[in-house]
Amino acid sequence: MRESQPMIPRQFLFWLVAAAALILVLWLLRGMLLPFVLGMALAYVCDPLADRLEAIRVPRALATVMVLGFGGGIFVLSVVLILPLIENQIVQLVQQAPHLLDVLRHRIVPQVADAIQRIAGPHDADDMRKAASSYAGNISSWAMGLAGQVWSGGLAIADILYVMLLTPLVAFYFLRDWDLMVAKIDAWLPRRQAGTIRQVAHDIDTILAGFVRGQATVCFIFAVYYSAALSLAGLAFGVIIGIAAGILTFIPYLGAVAGLIVSIVVAFGQFDDYTRVAIVAAVYIFGHLIESNIVTPNLVGDRVQLHPVWIIFALLAGGALFGFTGVLLAVPAAAVIGVLVRFGLKQYLTSSFYDNRVKTLPLVDPSEL
Repeated sequence: MRESQPMIPRQFLFWLVAAAALILVLWLLRGMLLPFVLGMALAYVCDPLADRLEAIRVPRALATVMVLGFGGGIFVLSVVLILPLIENQIVQLVQQAPHLLDVLRHRIVPQVADAIQRIAGPHDADDMRKAASSYAGNISSWAMGLAGQVWSGGLAIADILYVMLLTPLVAFYFLRDWDLMVAKIDAWLPRRQAGTIRQVAHDIDTILAGFVRGQATVCFIFAVYYSAALSLAGLAFGVIIGIAAGILTFIPYLGAVAGLIVSIVVAFGQFDDYTRVAIVAAVYIFGHLIESNIVTPNLVGDRVQLHPVWIIFALLAGGALFGFTGVLLAVPAAAVIGVLVRFGLKQYLTSSFYDNRVKTLPLVDPSEL
């Protein structure tokens, strides 16, 4: 018994070093990870469909081609139908950006400052007006500079083509060999802890699968809703603003708030009637109420089991460390960490570390994972 005790620190050190090495490699290669992350995500989402086709005796390679081909066909058809409209609105929005920023600085900010003046007094309102005008000017310079870099740099186009060409190829190989890779990783598990690791992996898979399906449905529903509602309200650029707001719905509150701010600025620049501006605001208020109280609780529920603040922190941290790839990985990584933390907490609460009346240590030490 005494001889086996040093194994726990050695295993803990081994997994700690392995995790640190993996994070270091991912950080060093972050610039080339995007197509591989997208390809793996596609394979993960499509694996159940490929398994169903394989269950009716369709060869795995053919099932992979069928699933990816069907999904790719729907994507191409959607792009063909929607891209001309989106492209036209993007060009117009870029052209109107200086005017909209002027509206923000000279129309919206003074009105907000006047409202604050009536509440807080003239001194605070004047300070806020100066600060807001300064920030609006900085945002304008930053946005125009960023747009110039994007349009003048051929690297951005090359990156897009690189991702579009490589992602389907990576997804094909991942999806074709998914079951083989899972079986191979399962064979590498430490035999003593294999059952526990499988249970933890099953919990992670359940959370991620439910979240991906549910949240993708929520994003699609509200991309359609915001686009249609804003277009019916007569708002310029309603389609692209609505699609962006719908996609950002997976970030708690940010999708609705960001879409509301942009839409209000556009509405002030487009309409002289405050009633039309109020209609645009009502679209987002109604959409957010429906999303947070009805749609998301029923389609996503508590599958991720993460607090909204933790999700926002994970997205910001992922973006700071790995860029856009980190944003894509943030919520899944946070969900995995959440499962491991809950498992470790459960082990702790049943151990003598928590209650010294417990005479036996937990069967599986979290450090051994």
